Amino acid sequence: MESAGPGGPLGRQIRFLREADQLKGVLRQSSILDGSRKENSAEHSWHLALMAQVLGGCAPPGTDLNRVTAMLLIHDLVEIDAGDLFVYADATAQARQDAAEHAAADRIFALLPPDQGRELRALWDEFEERRTPEARFARALDRLQPVLANYYLGGGTWQAHAVRAGQVLDKVALIADGSAVLGDFARELVDSAVRQGFLSPGE
Repeated sequence: MESAGPGGPLGRQIRFLREADQLKGVLRQSSILDGSRKENSAEHSWHLALMAQVLGGCAPPGTDLNRVTAMLLIHDLVEIDAGDLFVYADATAQARQDAAEHAAADRIFALLPPDQGRELRALWDEFEERRTPEARFARALDRLQPVLANYYLGGGTWQAHAVRAGQVLDKVALIADGSAVLGDFARELVDSAVRQGFLSPGE
């Protein structure tokens, strides 16, 4: 079949999937919850997709959870080229990362057949721009997962990088924007972490 050749639709889809496999080798700042090693970005994406299914009741009414899950499965593919950046990095580093991720999106989604590539790129842009309830809920989960990791690891990267409660609460605002329930829960975790002494108070 022509479509199964390297330049046909199926061949391009397989090429994209082979490229996506590289996400398994991109290490993140956070560790897995047993503390034995850093998680990789593919594991992070899977965990977020699972969170969307389990915590879907916390999404605003009418949220399309299948769309949320699709966003979460593709949102970090750009880290194949751009790598993972610590969420509390300074504005200059954030701007460099943003440019690198957009360049990576241009390259990676173009591997697919054109119509499919445009569809997934639009979904990635929607996630980045937080312009829909689905994107805001997906971004909320993306911000909640490292809060959970740091809390249940007794400080994790918060302690390693001397992060303070005010910095975490700035990120929690993004969680609350996508889900009031999850935002309240995250704030409770921050308060608990400060009381237990593994997150420093202050801005």
